[in-house]
Amino acid sequence: MRLSIGHRLFLAILLSFVLVAIAGVALVRWAVFAHGVPERTEAAEQSLASAIDLLSEQYREHRGWSFLPPSPAQRAAWLRETLAPIEERSPTLGFRLGLRDRDGRELAGVFASRLLVTFASIDRIERPLVVDGATVGHVVVAKPVDPDDALVVAFLLQQQRTLGLLALAGVLLSALAAALLAAHFRAPIRQLVDGARWLERGDFDTRLASGRRDELGELADTFDHLGARLAETEHARRQWVADTSHELRTPLSVLRAQLEAIQDGIRPASPEGVAGLMRHVQALSALVDDLYTLARADVGALALQPVAFDAWTLLEEVARERAPAFAAAGLAVASAAPPARMMARGDPARMRQVLGNLLENSLRYTDAGGRVALAAETVGDTLQITIDDSAPGVPADALDRLGERFFRLEPSRSRELGGAGLGLALCRRLVTLQGGQLAFAPSPLGGLRVVLTLPLAS
Repeated sequence: MRLSIGHRLFLAILLSFVLVAIAGVALVRWAVFAHGVPERTEAAEQSLASAIDLLSEQYREHRGWSFLPPSPAQRAAWLRETLAPIEERSPTLGFRLGLRDRDGRELAGVFASRLLVTFASIDRIERPLVVDGATVGHVVVAKPVDPDDALVVAFLLQQQRTLGLLALAGVLLSALAAALLAAHFRAPIRQLVDGARWLERGDFDTRLASGRRDELGELADTFDHLGARLAETEHARRQWVADTSHELRTPLSVLRAQLEAIQDGIRPASPEGVAGLMRHVQALSALVDDLYTLARADVGALALQPVAFDAWTLLEEVARERAPAFAAAGLAVASAAPPARMMARGDPARMRQVLGNLLENSLRYTDAGGRVALAAETVGDTLQITIDDSAPGVPADALDRLGERFFRLEPSRSRELGGAGLGLALCRRLVTLQGGQLAFAPSPLGGLRVVLTLPLAS
């Protein structure tokens, strides 16, 4: 049968109590037996023979055992009185001797229990009582292994009932203490098991709130934090699915409407119309690509090839590629002096994608006639690239949300300008995977400051 943790804990604690009790008994027994009153073996044998003779004479005189007193205490006193003549040779014999009739029934005296025989190393010797050639009873004597321990054996025999009750009380108290301790530990463990089953069923609002201050309380607090994190993850997953469906539905609805208009003859299938459809397809394809890249990054399947590369030169190269678009938007782009160290570590292809998205963000949302400033500096063992743009700015309460998936600012940074709210989220994820950081702050130029931190190449 498989035992639960609570049952195992109970048995372990109970066994510990029992082992401690046995060790205590052994120590007491050693201490007592080591100071016994010596009793010579020859004298003990002679005393036993004399006792048998005395008891046989009593039986012969009364023609049986019917004369014995009615109560066990009186019979024990009678036995010690009968054996009084031999006390000088064996003073403890009357306290170690028991009398049985021919059928084995106990008549008088004391008899060592099996438990006492086992734990106290006591031998039991039995001698017959013979009267006129017939066995009329038996004498049973508790004999110590060491003759010097006769007094101790006599004491143990007289107190064996009391000792047995004490041992039983000790076992019961030990069992009670073990049960209380096991329950004390089993309850929070059971609570953890039940909570884990609720989490398995998808109930991420499950909390234990044990209030304990021990290790089990720490485990319960960790469980609550895990439940909160799972709840947040589940909420983010549902929001992700809903936002993704919404973002995909919008361009698909536009495409469908335009295609239906062409199919119904409302709009001609002109080159301009086809070009418009192609722009929507390209926007949808870019959205799907971003979603695919984010999904692969989340599951750790995005292939990265980090090497040492010139980050500042790469930034200026990406800016030059978009120079015509900045000029067409009426934006001036200025670069500061190169940093002292320009070699960073990362995947150049992915960093080109990140820098392109960041510059595209400034290009898309900065008002005409504004400015974009590029700068970089080394801070410790990192390279910090800063991209500042001019108005419009970002509200302070929205800065922390920049980089969240599908988050947009309204109305200046809205979908009408072509954004789906994935560009900055993709940039942050790609930078984090390469050991860097992406932060946002108000720009001195009046717009948004983007701070890209990358580890320097060693």
